[in-house]
Amino acid sequence: MPKRQRIEDPFWSEYIRLVREVVVPYQWDALNDRVPEAEPSYAIRNFKIAAGEERGRFRGMVFQDSDVAKWLEAAAYLLETEPDPALEAAADEVIGLIGRAQGDDGYVNTYFTLEEPEGRWTNLAECHELYVAGHLIEAGVAYWRATGKTSLLRIASRLADYIDTVFGPEPGKLHGYDGHPEIELALMKLYEASGNEAYMRLSQYFLNQRGAKPDFYSDQWEKRGGAVHFHELDMNRDLAYSQAHLPVREQRSAEGHAVRLVYMCAGMADVAAETGDEEMMEACRRLWRSIVSRRMYITGGIGSQRHGESFTLDYDLPGDTAYAETCASIGLVFFARRMLEHDPHAEYADVMERALYNTVVGGMSRDGRRFFYVNPLEVFPALIGRNRNYDHVKPVRQGWFGCACCPPNIARLLASLGQYIYVGKGRTIYANLYIGGESRWEIDGAEVMLEQQSDYAWNGKSRLTIRTGRPVELTLALRIPDWTDASGVELLVNGALHPIEGAIADGYARLTRAWESGDQVDIRFPLEIRRMKGHPSVRHTVGKVALQRGPFVYCLEEADNGPELHRLRLPGDGELLARRDGSLLGGLTVIEGTGERISDPPDEDKLYAADVDWGTEPAALRWIPYYAWANRGEGEMAVWIGESGEEG
Repeated sequence: MPKRQRIEDPFWSEYIRLVREVVVPYQWDALNDRVPEAEPSYAIRNFKIAAGEERGRFRGMVFQDSDVAKWLEAAAYLLETEPDPALEAAADEVIGLIGRAQGDDGYVNTYFTLEEPEGRWTNLAECHELYVAGHLIEAGVAYWRATGKTSLLRIASRLADYIDTVFGPEPGKLHGYDGHPEIELALMKLYEASGNEAYMRLSQYFLNQRGAKPDFYSDQWEKRGGAVHFHELDMNRDLAYSQAHLPVREQRSAEGHAVRLVYMCAGMADVAAETGDEEMMEACRRLWRSIVSRRMYITGGIGSQRHGESFTLDYDLPGDTAYAETCASIGLVFFARRMLEHDPHAEYADVMERALYNTVVGGMSRDGRRFFYVNPLEVFPALIGRNRNYDHVKPVRQGWFGCACCPPNIARLLASLGQYIYVGKGRTIYANLYIGGESRWEIDGAEVMLEQQSDYAWNGKSRLTIRTGRPVELTLALRIPDWTDASGVELLVNGALHPIEGAIADGYARLTRAWESGDQVDIRFPLEIRRMKGHPSVRHTVGKVALQRGPFVYCLEEADNGPELHRLRLPGDGELLARRDGSLLGGLTVIEGTGERISDPPDEDKLYAADVDWGTEPAALRWIPYYAWANRGEGEMAVWIGESGEEG
C-alpha cells in the first residue's frame, strides 16, 4: 500500500467533496438526532446513557453502535488526506465518550450494557456483539494511522484483549463466533497495526470455528430457552444465513446473507495471505467464482432475495425484486482488494470497478443527503405499496433509516478510495483503478511519487507521471479493463507508442524499466457502447440487452422515455450514439438511439387475444448511467431492454 495518497479526479473528487462537506456532517447530525426529517438514530445518546451522562433506555437496532464506529472511520480517512480541526475535534469528543462508556474489563456495547448486562455473548447468532466490536477496532486503527492519536486505538485494543479472554480453543472459553462476520478482518487490521500475533490467532480461530460441529448457535438457543431477537428470521437454525453451514474451507457456493459472506471472505483472504493457508485461499477463490460468474448482477450488486438479504441459486437474478444491498457491493470491493493484494489479477479489479462505478456510488444521491439500501435493476413505482413482493424496493433514495448501515459504509469507502487504486507487490505497482491523484511509495530507499491525471470515466484516458530523486527500477502494471478490447488500447511511454502485444499478463500491461523523474505513461482505452447480454440461464434477461460504456452500466428512466418502459424495444441493428450532456445532474454522458414502443391494443377490453400483432411505433430512446437514476423525482427505471425480434 502507498505511504500517502491523495485523490484529484474529474469524476471522484466531487463525491469525496460531498463526503467531506455534506455526508459526514449530515451523518453526525443524524447520529445526534438533529435531522427532523430522518428516523432517529439514538446512537450517540445510547453512549451518553451508557457513560452515565444521561438517563434513559437503549433505543435503536442491537448493532446501533456500529454506525458511530463507521462514522469515526470515515472521519479518520478524511483527516488522513486533509486537516480539518472541527472534524477532528468532533471525533475526539465522541472517542472520549466511548472511552467513558467502556467497562473496566474493556467491554464496549451500549445495548448489552444498558439492556442485558447479564446477557453478554449469549446470542451470537443474532446480536452482532463481535460485529460491533470489529467496527470499533477498524475505526481505532484508522484514526491512529490518520492522526497518530492512540486514544481510540487503546479503547479498541482493550476490547480486543478482553474478547481474547472470552473466546478460544482453551477450556472454559466460548467455542463460538459471531453471526455477522466482521471481527475477523478487523482483528487482522489491529494485528498489522500492533504486531501482536494474538489478534491474528484470534481472527484465525473465529474462521476455523465457523461451521464446526456440534452447532454453536443451536446450543446457545437451547440454553436461552428459545428466546430470539429477530422473529422474522431463524438465524439460530438457518446456518447458511450466517455462513455457518459448513467449515469455511469446505464452502463451495455463495450462500446466505450477502454482506456476511463477503465480509467473511475479506477476513479469510487476510488470514490466508498472512499465514500461507493455501486451503483457505482456495476457498476464497471458489467463493469468488461462485459470486461473480453465477450470482452477481451486471451492476456489481449481489444478494438477489429480500428474505435474508441473501443469495438464492445460480443465475437467479431478477431485476425488479433484486435486493443488492449497497453494503454487499461495498463488501465485495473489500474482498476484491484483498484478493488483489494476494494474487494481482485484473479480474478482481474489474469487479471492484463494476461495483464502485455503479451500485456503490449509486447508493448515494447527487446531493449527498439521501441513500439507497436496496439497488434494483428495474422499478415500477405504481406497484410499490400495493404488491407486497416489492415492499423492500424504494423508487427514490431515503434521508436516513433505522438500520442505517449503508450511509456510513458509503462514506468510509469513498473517504478511503485512495487505498483501492494501487497494489504494490515486490517491485511492481499495479494500477487497478484509473483515478486521478498522487500516491507516494518507498522503493529501495527512494521515495517515488506516482501522479495520475485521469479522464478515464467518460473518455477512457489516463496519464501516469513518475517523480523520484534518482532512477528507480520497477514494473508498472496497468490494468486492461474487461470492457475493452486490448488490441484497441493505445499505450505511450514518454510520447512514443509502446507495443502492447506480449506485454499483457493476468490482465495487466507491464512496463519494466529504470524510471527517471518526469517519465510519463499515457494509456487510452477505446470507449464503445457495448450491448451486454446475460448468460442464457439467467431467465430474467433472455432476449434483452443492457448498455455499457466504459465502467458505467446504463439504464432507461421514465423522465426521458415516458411510462411503461417494458414496452420499449431496441432494434438489433439500431445505431446508438454517446453524447455529453453538461446540464444533466452535474454533467453526464448519455446514450441516445431510436427504438420501438409496442403500440396500444386495438381493443382495450381484451386482456388476452390470439394471433395478434400489437404493432410498434418509433421511439426516441435515452439512457443515463445507472448510478445517476432517481435523482429527478419518482419514476420508472430499467437496466435491461428487449431486443426487436427477440422474446422479451
